Amino acid sequence: MKKILFTLVLLILPLGMLAQHTYTLDECRNLALKQNKQLAIQQTQIDKATYDRKAAGTNYLPKVSLAAGYMLTSQEISLLSDDQKATLSNLGTNMTGNLSQAMTQIVQQHPELAPLVQQAGQLMPNVAGAVNGMGQSVVDALHTDTRNAVAGAVLLTQPLYMGGKIRAYNQITHYAEEIAQEKLRGGRQEVILQVDQAYWQVVSLANKERLAISYRDMLQQLNKDVEALIREGVATRANALNVSVKLNEAEMTLLKVQDGLTLARMLLCQICGLPLESSPQLAEEKMEDLSAVPMPLASTDSLSWQWRPELRQLEKAVNIYDAKVQVQRSDYLPHLALMGGYATTYPSLVNGFEKRFRGIWNVGVTLKVPVWNWGEGRYKVRSARAEAQIARLNLDEAREKVQLQVSQSRLRANEAERKLRLSEHNLEQAEENLRVAQAGHKEGVVSTTDLLGAQTAWLQAHSERIDAQIDVMITRSMLDKALGRLGE
Repeated sequence: MKKILFTLVLLILPLGMLAQHTYTLDECRNLALKQNKQLAIQQTQIDKATYDRKAAGTNYLPKVSLAAGYMLTSQEISLLSDDQKATLSNLGTNMTGNLSQAMTQIVQQHPELAPLVQQAGQLMPNVAGAVNGMGQSVVDALHTDTRNAVAGAVLLTQPLYMGGKIRAYNQITHYAEEIAQEKLRGGRQEVILQVDQAYWQVVSLANKERLAISYRDMLQQLNKDVEALIREGVATRANALNVSVKLNEAEMTLLKVQDGLTLARMLLCQICGLPLESSPQLAEEKMEDLSAVPMPLASTDSLSWQWRPELRQLEKAVNIYDAKVQVQRSDYLPHLALMGGYATTYPSLVNGFEKRFRGIWNVGVTLKVPVWNWGEGRYKVRSARAEAQIARLNLDEAREKVQLQVSQSRLRANEAERKLRLSEHNLEQAEENLRVAQAGHKEGVVSTTDLLGAQTAWLQAHSERIDAQIDVMITRSMLDKALGRLGE
């Protein structure tokens, strides 16, 4: 049992510590930025773009590759035909046969040479055997034995001129990395805006909760005063019923505000990655005058909106499409590369078909020049230019929309400031009206209905002031977001 209680204490203690901690707006922003999965994905996309850029940069450098292979064939490569092999193998026999016929003709024409021819004829078999052996040695020397062949090569390639394709691809990957960075910046601003809206919603409902409690307590005290006046015969039961109805409405309002505050806290916890049951306390919850909260003023530079992440991404996209035009053009320009390497084979091809590995070095230059393609290159380049023009038009349209959005955000921010000043003036009048009504009600010169009206007006004035203060905070964040400066 003690172990169970100890475990429950360990589980409950961190939640209690979380609930006691007071979070500022910056802390909530940092928590949300750290736990947001989409931002983590965008950061990984930046890493990927960085690796792509580094990989594109290696195309300037020489590449070394190794190749090897083994091949088993059913028959070897023969440099001589079967008839040629037979002729070489019987070269001496064929030659002595021809000589015998010639010598016979000589004897017929010159009988006196018969003894000499007879002696030469005795040497013919030896000569035929010797010449046959020589022919067979030639056949044997040209025997390749290539049924088991092994080849290997080391190849080095250094691009010299690729029509600008390598440089263009390097630029494309560089711009792609910058686009990924701008996407992350835009994603961070979106998250910060969500945090700001949820944060100030909690602050607004926390202030309205205190306001609802004050209004309920005020009605409870009025209810007691009316009951006392009824006992003295000054007030009627209808006055008590009016106060009771207002008190019930105040209880219902307080309940709705508390439920809304609970849900708003849960939403903030979900955005910041906190446990939903932690119920974090915020630094501005207990501040009665939120206008005293320091907030950075939005930039007044008329061109500051050009730093919007969306516009920066479109600008980089235009650069990418311009580089793609160069890529298409490079396919139809001369390509020059330096080639070099070392190749080895077994059987050797260097010293006959020797059964050992031997190799040769080689170096050279390759040139590829497109000659005729029926205008394909011209059409593809024009297509790439059209895509680049589309990207520019999209950028111009986005600039117009962003400029309009910035103007609207400025108007909303200025309108929120004016509403705040008006609400503060109305609150001063409502408080003075309530003070006069309360004093008059005690003196009996102000009716309960008029006092209830003054209290309702006081409640509405306070509520409008809270809404105006929160609206100022949110519109400032929205203006910074429209200018691309939120969180920077």
